[in-house]
Amino acid sequence: MQNRRSFIRGSGLVLSAAALGGLAACSRTSSGGDDEGDLLSRLQDAGKITVGFAGEAPYSFDEGGEVTGATVALHREIFGELGIDTVEGKLTDWGSLIPGLNAGQFDAVSAGMSILPDRCSEAAFSEPEFQYTTALMVPEGNPEGLENMQSFVDSDLVVATMAGAIESDYVKELDLDSIEVGGPQDGVDALKAGNADAFALTAISLNYLADNTVDGVDVTDSFVAEIDGVKQFGAGGTVFRKDDSSLLDAYNEKLAEIIADPERYLSIVGEFGFTEEELPPEDMTTEILCSGDLSSLQ
Repeated sequence: MQNRRSFIRGSGLVLSAAALGGLAACSRTSSGGDDEGDLLSRLQDAGKITVGFAGEAPYSFDEGGEVTGATVALHREIFGELGIDTVEGKLTDWGSLIPGLNAGQFDAVSAGMSILPDRCSEAAFSEPEFQYTTALMVPEGNPEGLENMQSFVDSDLVVATMAGAIESDYVKELDLDSIEVGGPQDGVDALKAGNADAFALTAISLNYLADNTVDGVDVTDSFVAEIDGVKQFGAGGTVFRKDDSSLLDAYNEKLAEIIADPERYLSIVGEFGFTEEELPPEDMTTEILCSGDLSSLQ
């Protein structure tokens, strides 16, 4: 695909242990105190931004020593238009992305992170970039006939979810038998080992895994989870520190231009399995998702 973008190689890719080893002790990235000036201006002057990612394909992941993925491609496009030509990635455990951001380990989070009220209280999200649906990875042939999260209600079946992912919230709300895993491959391993009857994750992630790295499994049709009769529509965005409003505003302005142009959107993220179905609808805003009141989206 002609518009494919990727992050720089080499020293920008920092393994989780290194990234997490000194959240409290490490010096901040380019985001310092107010006396150092506006973050957007400083990043433009430096020509570089550092982002945290957690390694979930097809959003952002390492491929042969190079970080790539749909959020990566989107960030290269937007930050490049803002005059920030180099995007450097730090690999970080999912649960440490927002803490690492606020501790100054990086300037933004590139992980397609779901926009949820508790996260909005800790950091600032861009407007929605990807609309989410959920799916289940199951053994080939789907022997239990699983369709959605309700398939596990009042059963002895076990569903695996990724720690920190929205699907973990679903299983808690529905009081399902479940296990939490650290990452996508861990979920696949739990399913293959028979420790779980299904692995629940975003449909785009599971389909990417099944198409590219995993044999002997099927992925169910995607669905919107339902809790107490309310459909859990959701979307992901880029995460910034609350004080970095100028960077957030500039990012949102460029993002709006891309979201409004499906052809351009797909030229950036289509290579990674994204379609117009992942385009967030006009009425799905960060304000609504941060409020937790999804009634207007029903």
